[in-house]
Amino acid sequence: MQLQNPSKAGTYESNDIYIMLFPNSDGNKVELESVVYETYGKQIENIIFSVLKKYHIENVLVKAIDKGALDFTIRARLLTALKRGGINV
Repeated sequence: MQLQNPSKAGTYESNDIYIMLFPNSDGNKVELESVVYETYGKQIENIIFSVLKKYHIENVLVKAIDKGALDFTIRARLLTALKRGGINV
């Protein structure tokens, strides 16, 4: 499935993640800023890619600014952004 419109979800507050989605012609990409990048950056990226794979989402750029969000928060924010972008998940 393809993202119809740019979209976003989340906040910049502690224990949350702000996710912005943009259509991309070069496959799925993740740009991640995180206060815990050294420790959890790879895990956050894996969560994002697994959600995109699960719902067969292609050609999306994910820009994420993490402030220490837990796994379920990352998934929830990404799913909300996908819905706002015109994808039925």
